[in-house]
Amino acid sequence: MPEKPPKSALPIDDIPEALRDTPYLGRRQRQWQPILLFGGLLGLGAIALIIGILVPRPVSESDASTPVQNQIPGIQTPSATPEANTLFGHFPYQEAPQSELEAITADGRLKMRKTAARQYIAMVAAARASGVIIVPISGFRSITEQQHLYFDTKAQRGQSAAERAKVSAPPGHSEHHTGYAIDVGDGRVPATNLSPNFEKTAAFKWLQKNAPYYSFEISFPRNNPQGVSYEPWHWRYVGDRDSLETFYKAKQFGGGAQPSGDRSVVSPTNPNPNTSP
Repeated sequence: MPEKPPKSALPIDDIPEALRDTPYLGRRQRQWQPILLFGGLLGLGAIALIIGILVPRPVSESDASTPVQNQIPGIQTPSATPEANTLFGHFPYQEAPQSELEAITADGRLKMRKTAARQYIAMVAAARASGVIIVPISGFRSITEQQHLYFDTKAQRGQSAAERAKVSAPPGHSEHHTGYAIDVGDGRVPATNLSPNFEKTAAFKWLQKNAPYYSFEISFPRNNPQGVSYEPWHWRYVGDRDSLETFYKAKQFGGGAQPSGDRSVVSPTNPNPNTSP
C-alpha cells in the first residue's frame, strides 16, 4: 500500500480553508459587485435629477432680460416692457366689428361702439345745455382708412415714418380702430379743430371738468409717455370692462391684438389728413 504524501506535498489550493466547503461563493460575490456599483451610481443620478427639478436656480441679469418662453412652441409670454411691443409709441388695437358700432351723427356716417356712442351723445347734450357746442370730427376709423392717413399723407409731405407717427398712428395701431376714440371740436371756434389751440376753447375746458362723468378721458396729454404729440381734441371712452381692458392692458402688456380685417367706414367730416392717432 503506497504511503500518503506528506501535507507539504499536497497541491496548494488558493481557496481559503474556511470557504472550501462553498467553492462558488467567492465567485458569486465578485459577479454581484459591478451590478451593485452600477445601481448605486444610477440612484445617485436620479436623486441629483430630482433636486435639479425641484430647486430653482438663481436668475441672472441676463436671464431676467430674456423673454420667458412658454411650453407651447411658438408662443411667448408678453414682454414686461410695453415699449417693446409698440410701433413709434403706438399700441396695436383690434378693429371693432360693424355689428358693435352705432351712429353718433344724424347722417349716420360717424360711429362709435354702442356704449361709447350713447355716453358721447349724452355728454354732448349736457354740454349744449351749458351753452357749449361740442362737435364730432372723427370716430371709428378702419385700418384701410388709417393706411391712407398714414402712408399717403406721409409721402405727400415727405415725412419720415417717425415724424408721421407723432400725429397719425400707423395702421393697426390707432385708438380709432377700437370704436372707443373720438376727435372733437368746438362748434363756435372751428379754426381750432385738430390744433393744440383747442385747449383754449370753451369746449375743451368743459370736457376737462365734465368728461369723466361720462367715462371719457384725454388720450394724449402733454408729455405723455408714448411720445405722441399733445392732442387736446382726442378723447376715449373707458366706461366698461372691454374699453378699460382695451386701453390699459395694451399699456401693461403692449397689446398683441392683431387687426381683424377691413371694415371701412368713411369719415368725410374730417378733411384734415393731420388727424389724430
